[in-house]
Amino acid sequence: MRQRSLIAITAALAAGALTLTACGSRDSGDKDSGSGKDGGTTVVIGVDVPLTGDLSAMGLGIKNSADLAARNANKQNLVKGVTFKTEALDDQAQPSAGQQNASRFVSEKEVLGVVGPLNSSVAESMQKVLDDARLVQVSPANTGPSLSQGPNWQTKKERQYKAYFRTATTDAIQGPFAAQYVVNTAKKKKVFVIDDKKTYGSGLAATFTEEFKKLGGTVVGTEHINPDTKDFSAVATKVKNSGAEVVYYGGEYPQAGPLSKQIKATGAKIPLVGGDGVKDDTYMKLAGAESTGDLTTSVGAPVEDLPSAKQFVADYKAAGYKEGYSAYGGYAYDSAWAVIEAVKKVVDANGGELPSDARQKVTEAMQNVSFDGVTGKVSFDQYGDATNKQLTVYAVKNGAWVPVKSGTYTG
Repeated sequence: MRQRSLIAITAALAAGALTLTACGSRDSGDKDSGSGKDGGTTVVIGVDVPLTGDLSAMGLGIKNSADLAARNANKQNLVKGVTFKTEALDDQAQPSAGQQNASRFVSEKEVLGVVGPLNSSVAESMQKVLDDARLVQVSPANTGPSLSQGPNWQTKKERQYKAYFRTATTDAIQGPFAAQYVVNTAKKKKVFVIDDKKTYGSGLAATFTEEFKKLGGTVVGTEHINPDTKDFSAVATKVKNSGAEVVYYGGEYPQAGPLSKQIKATGAKIPLVGGDGVKDDTYMKLAGAESTGDLTTSVGAPVEDLPSAKQFVADYKAAGYKEGYSAYGGYAYDSAWAVIEAVKKVVDANGGELPSDARQKVTEAMQNVSFDGVTGKVSFDQYGDATNKQLTVYAVKNGAWVPVKSGTYTG
């Protein structure tokens, strides 16, 4: 864990150097091109993601996609008199940095919504800060069920933060969906379960394990790894000796790739299965050629296969972003667009102007936001969760993630 002073400095640098504008250059130093046009109002959408470090590929895809949504809203003049811009801060996938970024967004009066974060553990540190300020938050990637349904979500669902929403479905569905595929389709009955001890990874592994056992599978071993290391030789040997037919990993691609490679190096030629945190093209670079056959689940259907996403894909390419939109690009666009739609509702209801209590009004309006987005129908249930519950299983084939099954969990 980095010292708080270093995190504060990094966040401050990010706030100044990584500001993105919605209607000008994407260069990080451009601060003026997002100012209100024709003397109108500027509304800032904060973006909190890892812009540096191991998970930056996903974070940069989220940042760019949210920026694209703001650009398109401005181009369409969707909210008359309002210009949208995005401001991205680097949380380095660290909860303490995310909390500081949340406080930064709260202090900036033009910020009326926040897209992010990527990590569920970071979200836990941000929720109360944003909720206390009535500043709406829409994550395109958080899947931990407790974020929206409370710590006792398995027995008593209770929403704690009315300012928290997400466009991704939860691990209460993703873990069991993976288990059903592993048992019923892949016909694997012996699993070794590994997680990184973080909120996302451990929660996902737990929901997978519960469903796997219900379906008649056997857990032949469990292990926790340190996500700060890349040497997994000891756990790889345990997997080989366990007789497992498959490995389930709760965590993210920077560790999943080397883990898969080291397991196969022991002679255990078995697939590694992960969740949406594993689905990035960097995984194959880390896992090597023998990653063929490894599996992952991810939220929603493949963006490239959705008719609703064709314009997004074309616009993203035309915008010239250096980085790909990665696993959560479509969801990030929809998250930012949800903020834009909520702002529009508030402005329309107030005679074409933002009210003095705009943050609270935008948060209230978000509950009833509904539109046809990049990822399909976007709306939220009573917990702030996405009503779209679709998931997809991907397999590594010829060095790429290829969708092999889409559907919803039938529990």
